[in-house]
Amino acid sequence: MIDITLQNFEAELIQASLNTPVLLDIWAPWCGPCRTLGPILEKLETAYAGRFKLAKLNADEVPEISSQLSQMFGVRSIPFCVMFSGGQPVDGFVGAIPEAQIREFLDKHVPTGEMLEAEEDLAAAEDLAASGDLEAALDKLAAAVETDPANETARFDYVKALLEMRLLPEAQAAFAPVAAQAADTITPHARFAALGAWLVASERAAAGLDGAALQAAIATNKRDFDSRFALAQGLMAIGRFTEAMDELLEIIMRDKAWNGEAARKLYVAILELLTKPVPKAQAAEAAKGKVEVAGKAVVPQSDPVIDQYRRKLSMALF
Repeated sequence: MIDITLQNFEAELIQASLNTPVLLDIWAPWCGPCRTLGPILEKLETAYAGRFKLAKLNADEVPEISSQLSQMFGVRSIPFCVMFSGGQPVDGFVGAIPEAQIREFLDKHVPTGEMLEAEEDLAAAEDLAASGDLEAALDKLAAAVETDPANETARFDYVKALLEMRLLPEAQAAFAPVAAQAADTITPHARFAALGAWLVASERAAAGLDGAALQAAIATNKRDFDSRFALAQGLMAIGRFTEAMDELLEIIMRDKAWNGEAARKLYVAILELLTKPVPKAQAAEAAKGKVEVAGKAVVPQSDPVIDQYRRKLSMALF
């Protein structure tokens, strides 16, 4: 447990919640229910064995923070508890509620042991991939998915790694549990949909694509969009993404609506695959704009190649 002040708010609450959820207990010495709730929270912090951290904030001593959070959630009384996760306030409850209800609240936001283990495997996989040990990274990603099948980041990275290593059957099997999400037209999952497009391209390439013959057909007829699209899929299958987008751009510039906008959709899927998720540290920076005492939001650093191809697409479409 730690007491929150203006000086440590960012480090002990915002930054700390990037790795472990932090429950902030807003209290005051004169508040009877606060004195009842406090020991229960301390007991639960011990019982949950590090799965969340407890922080306390004296509303009388640090009104700048307590008033902002109260306004944010529309709360006028204490004790008031706010759960911070991923660098921002995500939920809360008011009053000295029973321990069973607090446990229900915590269980919505606090990772299980399996989730923590999967996150550890995911972090290890990132380090191994950065060092060039792709096979070991793949093993860690497989373990993360097996431990926590609902971890979307782990599954995305696992399928992506399998496709990069041309392990198509394994990628198909790993992708199957999220195929419905990828195909959902009402609430599509953009990253899984992009993986699905990569899988389709890889399947088509595996079935047989003659790149030289496709290029010859395109040289004969610049508007042979079927050949150009197939060439783009073949390039995508082997990870030559910018070359694939160049071919798709040729289709888009000549006929935006061709084949139900297939070229545009595949181009956007490649951009999605190339776009890295916002790192947790940057997500926290952006979240700080929501609680003014922690600073202003920042714009995540962009990728010049992705920016260039986004501009190309925009110019072709408009």
